Amino acid sequence: MAKGGRDLDRSAVHLLHRAGQCAADIFSSEARTSGLTPRQFAMLMVIADEEGLTQTALVERTGIDRSTLADMVARLLGRGLIQRRRVKEDARAYAIKLTPQGAKALREAQPGAAAADQKLLASLPPAKRQEFLDTLNLIVTADRK
Repeated sequence: MAKGGRDLDRSAVHLLHRAGQCAADIFSSEARTSGLTPRQFAMLMVIADEEGLTQTALVERTGIDRSTLADMVARLLGRGLIQRRRVKEDARAYAIKLTPQGAKALREAQPGAAAADQKLLASLPPAKRQEFLDTLNLIVTADRK
C-alpha cells in the first residue's frame, strides 16, 4: 500500500492519468515532425470531419475544456492552421475551418498518429485491443452524460 492507504496500482484515476501520459509521450515521439500535440491533432481531425463547427461544438466533440480550447484556437490561428469567421445565426460564435496549411499539417501528422496508436495498442494482447478501446469509449461517453 502507498502512503495514505491507497494502492495506486488499483486506482483507475491514477492509471488513466499515467496511461494518458504514456500515450502523449508516444504521440510526441511518433508524430514529432508534425509539431502538433495530441489535443491539437484531435481538434484538427474534428474540424476536418465537420468543418464550420463552433468553438462550443468543438468543446463537446473533443472533451477539451472551453478555456484550453480557446487558447488552442489562438495558437492554431497564429500558426495559420485554422481560420475562424462569425456565425451568421449567432454573432457571438465563431465557425472554425482548416486552412490549406492546416489540412497539410493534419495529413502529415496522420501517419505518426497512426503509428502512435499502433505502438500503444501493441502493449496489449491482440484479443484485448478492441475491448480496451470499447472500454475507453464507455468511460468517455459516460463522462459526457
